[in-house]
Amino acid sequence: MNNNANHKIRTLIFAMLTLISFGRCSEKSPNQINLAKPNFTNPVWDGADPWMVKQGDDYIYCWSSNNSIIVSKSKKLTLQGELKNIWTAPSTGWNRSCVWAPEIHFIQGRWYVYYAAGESGPPFIYQRAGVLRSKTDYVFSDYEDLGVFYTGDNPADPATNIWAIDMTIFEHKGKLYAIWSGWIKQEATDVTPQHLFISEMENPYTLKGKRVKISSPVESWETGGPLNLNEGPEILKNGEKVFLIYSCCESWLVEYRQGMLQLINPDGNVLDPANWKKTGPVFQGNSKVYGVGHCSFVKSPDNTEDWIIYHSKKSTSPGWERDVRMQTFSWNADGTPNFGESIPAGRAIPLPSGEK
Repeated sequence: MNNNANHKIRTLIFAMLTLISFGRCSEKSPNQINLAKPNFTNPVWDGADPWMVKQGDDYIYCWSSNNSIIVSKSKKLTLQGELKNIWTAPSTGWNRSCVWAPEIHFIQGRWYVYYAAGESGPPFIYQRAGVLRSKTDYVFSDYEDLGVFYTGDNPADPATNIWAIDMTIFEHKGKLYAIWSGWIKQEATDVTPQHLFISEMENPYTLKGKRVKISSPVESWETGGPLNLNEGPEILKNGEKVFLIYSCCESWLVEYRQGMLQLINPDGNVLDPANWKKTGPVFQGNSKVYGVGHCSFVKSPDNTEDWIIYHSKKSTSPGWERDVRMQTFSWNADGTPNFGESIPAGRAIPLPSGEK
């Protein structure tokens, strides 16, 4: 073999070894990959009563602040994006004060915001449920106030309206329903037990017929404190299965937690209290997470994961200083949700699947 051939072979071998060496050097060890995995930590931001909904590939988040309702839109579940104050309470009227727990829903080409408000407070004895409607299909459009819902027992007499907060709505078998937290009758004190009521809806801004009570705080895990409450109802679906996740015990205490109603027969009467089975608690705090409550549910950006968005207390002291948290949850073999343990602040949580 001549010198020229030897030179070519040596050059080829050197090039192959270089490629092999470069490939090995470019590989990452499992520890390196793990360290590079994007994470976030709870809490994600301040606030309470978090309501988030996924519309297309946008996450729409809605909350109240200083008697106003704010909406944000983001491509990321864990980060708020562009935001707008869509409504501020009027200076007079039934809803001029105490604006609480708004939810935003896209129905028949419009956005509807369901919220609670009152004439004044404390004491918080004037709370009622109201609704806003967007003027277009754009979430940041102008909104019109469609007024107060009648949440009492005699729809023919609006003067007999009864205290109501935390209204949510859902569609089932072609019908629209509203569920909210309310009192049995109007009282002169806000130290009054709260129950969950349901009503069919004529349309997104009108209830149909009389309310029906489907839950009262009667179980050992939702009673025993200074005031027994059922509030913050939110619908969660898994195929044909329908669940109602709600908050119980006192919102200002560390014992605040979540119970569940399951629609026993999805083809049966949704307005029949006997068709709802209670279980609980299904999600609660621990020694590092306090007063877990009032949640909403969304899919990850690639729709492969289920996430629960909820609030918790900032300290063990009684009060309403709270922040917002989120984590994934799974499903049990029987199709019921498994929310697992509430994750302490500062612990690394992988970003939602598909979020970059």
